Amino acid sequence: MSLMGKHIGFGMTGSHCTYDEVLPEMEKLVSLGAKVTPFVSYTLQTTDSKFGEAAYWLKKIKEVTDEPIVDTIVKAEPFGPKTPLDCMLIAPMTGNSTSKFANALTDSPVLMGAKATMRTGKPVVVAISTNDALGLNGVNIMKLMTAKNIYFVPLGQDHPFKKPNSLVADMTRIPATIEHALKGQQLQPVLIERYKE
Repeated sequence: MSLMGKHIGFGMTGSHCTYDEVLPEMEKLVSLGAKVTPFVSYTLQTTDSKFGEAAYWLKKIKEVTDEPIVDTIVKAEPFGPKTPLDCMLIAPMTGNSTSKFANALTDSPVLMGAKATMRTGKPVVVAISTNDALGLNGVNIMKLMTAKNIYFVPLGQDHPFKKPNSLVADMTRIPATIEHALKGQQLQPVLIERYKE
């Protein structure tokens, strides 16, 4: 399936260390002809970290897509029946946002975009990046894996010895995961080997 002409919401939450992996995939979606609307969490908008200042990342996003950044819950809500997306992607998806999404808490523009998309029966694709995926957040990930219209970018342990509970998606598989999700399919295998010695 082609992504040409598909309207993709691209939600980014506060896993700052993965932004360098995620933005090339946003560029790829645009190059494939998708209309990409960015949704950003309040954490992304306000947090300066060793991985870059908030203003820097917002500027980089604006360089990739001409679509306005959705930076409030009010701006995100119309992406339900009024202005439906073909697919909502959340990449990176932090443990904090995972736990909220799995328990129906909607307190950020990104999560409102996901909720609005679920109202229309369209797919939500998540690209996990969290240090507690195999810890307390494991139950939330499993809830999402069994939920209708939610699909996962294939993920694996990024460092099983230093961070044994951590799982991170292979961000290069975002386009393929979206293509499958639009057909109602989960890209397989969903559990992959990421760690290389």
